[in-house]
Amino acid sequence: MRSHYCGDLLQVPTGETVTLAGWVHRRRDLGGLIFLQIRDKSGIVQVVVEPDQAKLFAEAETLRSEFVITITGTLRARPDDMINKEMATGTIEVLGSSLDILNKSAPPAILIDGHQDISEELRLKYRYLDLRRPEMQQRLLFRNQVAKVLRNFLEAESFADIETPILTKATPEGARDYLVPSRTNKGSFFALPQSPQLFKQLLMMSGFDRYYQIVRCFRDEDLRADRQPEFTQLDIETSFMDEESIMSMMETMIQHLFKTLLDVELGEFPRMPYAEAMQRYGSDKPDLRVAIELVDVADLVKGVDFKVFAGPANDAEGRVAAICVPGGAELSRKQIDQYAEYAGRYGAKGLAWIKIKDVTKGLEGVQSPIAKFLNGEIITQIIERTAATDGDILLFGADSRKVVTDALGALRLKVAEDRGLVEDCWKPLWVVDFPMFEQEGGQMHALHHPFTAPKEDSAEQLKSSPTETLSRAYDMVLNGCEVGGGSVRIHNQDIQSAVFDILGIEKKEAEEKFGFLLEALKYGCPPHGGIAFGMDRLVMLMVGADSIRDVIAFPKTTTASCPLTSAPSLVSEEQLEELAIKSTAKKLDV
Repeated sequence: MRSHYCGDLLQVPTGETVTLAGWVHRRRDLGGLIFLQIRDKSGIVQVVVEPDQAKLFAEAETLRSEFVITITGTLRARPDDMINKEMATGTIEVLGSSLDILNKSAPPAILIDGHQDISEELRLKYRYLDLRRPEMQQRLLFRNQVAKVLRNFLEAESFADIETPILTKATPEGARDYLVPSRTNKGSFFALPQSPQLFKQLLMMSGFDRYYQIVRCFRDEDLRADRQPEFTQLDIETSFMDEESIMSMMETMIQHLFKTLLDVELGEFPRMPYAEAMQRYGSDKPDLRVAIELVDVADLVKGVDFKVFAGPANDAEGRVAAICVPGGAELSRKQIDQYAEYAGRYGAKGLAWIKIKDVTKGLEGVQSPIAKFLNGEIITQIIERTAATDGDILLFGADSRKVVTDALGALRLKVAEDRGLVEDCWKPLWVVDFPMFEQEGGQMHALHHPFTAPKEDSAEQLKSSPTETLSRAYDMVLNGCEVGGGSVRIHNQDIQSAVFDILGIEKKEAEEKFGFLLEALKYGCPPHGGIAFGMDRLVMLMVGADSIRDVIAFPKTTTASCPLTSAPSLVSEEQLEELAIKSTAKKLDV
């Protein structure tokens, strides 16, 4: 049907006859000429129809947006004064000679040419139209290139692409499972995998040494801009490699990806311990493009007559810290109150502040409602420690360690974004030395997952001080976004059993849920580890999209529903009876 794609015409000699197949992107009638923009997956090109070809001209007059056509004509260079610098093919055009209308289109529910703001709900309902937009086409084709580059890299490093089951067993990985009822085993359920974690470990125990898979995963959890109920990850596992070797190889892979597709040199990835990331940036995925850091000042305010500061400063579980916002002294009281409200989302009860007018004048050189509770010496010490200068503002958090860390960690990013303080660059790093466990409500939880190896060498050492034990886990962070997370795994049955004990998983429960894993560990399990990269999140960052929904062909909404297909939906009583399930939801009339 076609001789060339629209985007390939720049490589074709002028004067050649070409046939294009695609959609009418736009039609304009100007001065007796008809100008058509024809679109296919490769791009858009202009076709000119002149009135001296009466039959063709009459057919072209009937064309509307999104009609599907083939059109033949002669490729020619545009006159210098007609070159369109906003168009990739703006230096050429096709002089039409024949036209075939393959299919007409109703007026599209959303405009494809991008000259209209469209609600996300409408975009998802008419996703097949939304995906025709050049921006969306480019993003999904770029995603294909990302997958291709990653596959080629891993294949060159002797990794094997091996599929793992989609219908599997429920596992505790931090989110709810999607359950699938079994018709042949009534009353029993499969679970859709949150990740292939256990199967890829079993593959290492089977001797495959290096495995990878671009795999769909499922988590029934609350959604945000970078979360979906079904998502894609690049899953990787290796044997006989420690964490440094794994991180080094994965770092090289991501450097190669960015260089190949974006011509960006990422450089080496610094390593930052989890404790340092939380202390300085209030996040385990710090955005290093923002220079603002959390600075502890509790030791300076322990003796002040201001309970908001003195209370947490003298509490072992408390924290008093500040962030210094360059040029922030110009903030109005209303803007400060808005930031206080924002910090309140993270549990902060207020937001103390000090505007720096003149650092040389101590107490007299600042403006603040809390200045009366502080003396000149303390003010000077705080200014020196935070490296504040004239025109800056200090924003304080004083509460429990978690509240202050979370609130100021989020606030530093919010203020930086609002005030243009985010550096335009790429800032990767590895966050390492995560705690093995965290305690909440008297219950121990694995910070990553219960198959992550501790740095302790024995089960006895692990059990003696679990909250102080660090794990052999590592997260790759890019511009404040976790793009990959992994760890060295437990390959010793005693250590694995000890972890289950610490997590309160009794022997019977462990055997019921993970008996196959514990059994496999008996038979010569090699040291192994791996990592999983969020493909959706990685592509989102690389193309500069605001949400992973913009790089997924058919995503769900934030309520985990699909406006296109109206999924999820009720099913008939007959289907439920066959599965031995009774629903309490409204019945579906069929």
